Amino acid sequence: MLWVSVADASTFKVTVTADTPTPAANSHAIDGASALSIDPVGTMAAIGGTDLYLETTLNGTDRGLAHFGYRDDQLWATLATLQQLGFKLPADTPSPMRLARLSGVQVDYDREQQSVSLRAPLEMLRLDTQMIDTRAMRVPKASASPGLLLNYNVYGTQTTQGNDSVSAYTELRAFNAAGVLSSTALTQSARTNGRWRTHSVRLDSTWSLSFPESMVTVNVGDTLTGATSWSRATRIGGIQIGSNFALQPYNVTTPLPEFFGSATLPSQVQLYINGMKQYSGKVPAGPFQLNAVPGINGAGNAQVLLTNALGQVTTLNFSLYGTQRLLRQGLTDWSAELGFVREDYGLKSFNYSGEPMASGTWRHGFSNSFTGEAHAEATNGLLDAGVGGDWLLGSAGVVSASAARSTYNGRSGSQLGLGYSWTNSRYNVALNGIRASSGYRDVASLSDGPPPRLSASAQAGINVHRLGSFGLGYTRLDYLHQITRYVSAYWFKSLGRRATLSFNLNQNLDQSRDRSVFLTFSMSLDDRTYGSTSLQHAGNRNTLAVDATRSIPTEGGVGWRAQLQQGGDVHGGLAELDYLGRYGQVQAGVSDLAGNSYTYANATGSVVLMGGGVFPSRSIYNGFAVVSTDGVPNVPVKLENNLIGSTNSRGLLLVTPLNAYQNNKVSIDPMDLPADMRLGKVDLDATPTDRAGTLVRFDITRIRAASIILHDAAGKPLPLGSQVRVRGQHGEPALVGFDGVVYLDTLQAHDVLDVTTPEGSCHVAFDYHNQGDGIPQIGPLTCGNGTQP
Repeated sequence: MLWVSVADASTFKVTVTADTPTPAANSHAIDGASALSIDPVGTMAAIGGTDLYLETTLNGTDRGLAHFGYRDDQLWATLATLQQLGFKLPADTPSPMRLARLSGVQVDYDREQQSVSLRAPLEMLRLDTQMIDTRAMRVPKASASPGLLLNYNVYGTQTTQGNDSVSAYTELRAFNAAGVLSSTALTQSARTNGRWRTHSVRLDSTWSLSFPESMVTVNVGDTLTGATSWSRATRIGGIQIGSNFALQPYNVTTPLPEFFGSATLPSQVQLYINGMKQYSGKVPAGPFQLNAVPGINGAGNAQVLLTNALGQVTTLNFSLYGTQRLLRQGLTDWSAELGFVREDYGLKSFNYSGEPMASGTWRHGFSNSFTGEAHAEATNGLLDAGVGGDWLLGSAGVVSASAARSTYNGRSGSQLGLGYSWTNSRYNVALNGIRASSGYRDVASLSDGPPPRLSASAQAGINVHRLGSFGLGYTRLDYLHQITRYVSAYWFKSLGRRATLSFNLNQNLDQSRDRSVFLTFSMSLDDRTYGSTSLQHAGNRNTLAVDATRSIPTEGGVGWRAQLQQGGDVHGGLAELDYLGRYGQVQAGVSDLAGNSYTYANATGSVVLMGGGVFPSRSIYNGFAVVSTDGVPNVPVKLENNLIGSTNSRGLLLVTPLNAYQNNKVSIDPMDLPADMRLGKVDLDATPTDRAGTLVRFDITRIRAASIILHDAAGKPLPLGSQVRVRGQHGEPALVGFDGVVYLDTLQAHDVLDVTTPEGSCHVAFDYHNQGDGIPQIGPLTCGNGTQP
């Protein structure tokens, strides 16, 4: 029998039971004609048979030893025993009773093995629901070791007119267990009329401290306030406290599809979403709940395959909808800020508003189909607050709505928003609109101007397998004295496995000449080399551009780019060469376009001071690690089983990039070590914090090892299996192998060996002499000074 019920778009119930008679409700599960005179204490004494303690399985699940009675070739059990096994039986059930009278229950008694196998309909059983979570809920313990890091990006140009310039973006970062202190700056130098002028500006300076267990981060300094889809973020200098889900990257924040089911027998469960396997595992007999990681964005299909112990397969198909806009039920995302609005950002280093501001943002998953949100902000003379929400309409898409109201210097204003989106593998639709009254203001209005009176957009697309993908779009922005309206269209088609053809159109509805059209053909020659030809129409100009590019390999190497343009008064091209190495990336090129010729060069990278070493590297924007091999140089190190580099002369290696707050497997192959080296662990997990480094130390010790040849007084090898101990050391003895050879790796400069043979014991003393990196062979040595064989 198969029973399926769909509760809502995110909850599915599946029950699979054996095709056996279903007992009626209450006590009708027991044949009353089989009732025996009831034993007042519910023991086996009433039947006068033999007491048995049998290994019991119920619906394929081991239940351990259970107490039964045996009489007249029948098994009997008390009510207490049956309830302990998991049966749901009325309190007035006769006890003890014959198992054969339990309707629908199959009994298989093995006299020789002293075991019994029971198989019962699930309606008769009280079994715990087996929770199956496909998410990795572990929270790895991250660490940060003391260190400094400098990221740099230097760009320079030289023109034929003598207008040269150099700019440098830098980030200085200090980190340890107390958090990360970061400061960024931009320095620009330009030569005009033979004179150089330099200007530097500080961008952001922030100290951050995170608490992964509670997913909270504290920022002190320059930061952006929290915001919703219908509010604007503001750059401030102050303090921010709020949620940071990146601290637990294994924790899924969006609603999880939940599949409920029951299996009569132990079964293999497989979950497929849009044809991709998401989970495979086993469940015991009884009910189970499968929480699946959302593997799609938009409408899709799910399949649950149940394969029981008998090989019977049941396949069930469902529809579901995944979205990143909702929080899973019970999860809260929040932030609170207090500070001063940053002004003239990128122009001045320390220009802040004189009036303090405060803001707060809160989002909560009230259910797996509704997420509510609220936002408020205030400064001198201004108060703005609003609420909103996102609703999942089953498989019909997501509706969003918001409402906000503000007061500023005695004048009130309001803002209303409404949106809808729906997508699947073939179609997509998105409609969004926000309208604000003339008096509506937020904190960002005081420095960046008021929000638009109307912000509206509409997009629709379709994917036709043979014809390609088509899309249309409309955008409108209404400001006080300006209205901007654009329509757009695109088409994209794959031509085989290596070529594509695309068309894009953008048209300003208020200015007919403001139009751009692109027709582009692209082809990939191999995994790294590709070219494109495009026809462009912008304004009154038509341009033909031909571009050829060879990308840089991920592991490093050389890449290049060449481009030619022709059209109207614009003609020329550029040539560019790129190199990516362990210590950074450099780029150089020359451009000649419409008579403007210049050369340019760019260099990016970083320098790390940590773990007693200085490491030049590529730019580092995430976590990293310094691997130490206890001073052993030239040791190859692998990251996720891929060779990442070898340690330097001090036994150190910088490993980057790593995923913050995630386990990154760093390993060493013992076969890559000298023979006289012992490795404690072959792999370790490197788990750095965000934008910081962690020290990963492999315990490598140099050992005195040797293969020693032992002979008896007659010059013959000691017998195979003789036991050898180093005097003064404890532990298991070493065994003599063929030809009297024994391997020892705990030797000192001078050692005495105590040897036990089948015929007696003997002793031998010797000095250890290092013979390079290999394992020396010592002997033959004569074992004597004891009871000789």
